[in-house]
Amino acid sequence: MVKSTPEPVDVHVGSRVRLRRTLLGMSQDKLGKALSLTFQQIQKYERGANRIGSSRLYQLSQILDVPVSFFFDDMPAEVTGKSSGMSEGGKQSFEVGQLSRRETLELVRAYYKIKDPAVRKKLFEMVKALGNSALTVEGPSA
Repeated sequence: MVKSTPEPVDVHVGSRVRLRRTLLGMSQDKLGKALSLTFQQIQKYERGANRIGSSRLYQLSQILDVPVSFFFDDMPAEVTGKSSGMSEGGKQSFEVGQLSRRETLELVRAYYKIKDPAVRKKLFEMVKALGNSALTVEGPSA
C-alpha cells in the first residue's frame, strides 16, 4: 500500500478547521462528538490526511460558526496557482502560519474576554498603530 501525500488544499482547509477550533477553545474530542466522529478523525482532517466532503464542511461551518468560505480564506499562492504573495499596496501579506501560533491564539482569546466594546476598539486601534509604526521605523520584518 502506497501512502500518498495530502493535497495542499486539504492541508489548508484542515489548518483552518484547527485554527477556528483552537480560537474557540474547543478540543478535538468536543468537535468530534458534535460531528459524531472520533478525535482521531478530527486529527486526520486537520492534518489534511483525510479530505473533508462538502456536507461535512457545511456541518463544520455551522459548529464553528463561520461561513464555508472561511476554510478557503488566505489560501497560499502555491495552492491556488496564483502568483500573488503581495497584498494591496505591495506589502507582504500576513503569514497564515502566524495565525496558528499559541501567542496569537492567546492574544485573540484575551482580546475577546474584554467585555467593554469601547475598550476593545481602543486596544485594537492602539495595536494597529504600533504595528504600522514598527513597519515604518524598522521596515517589514522577515
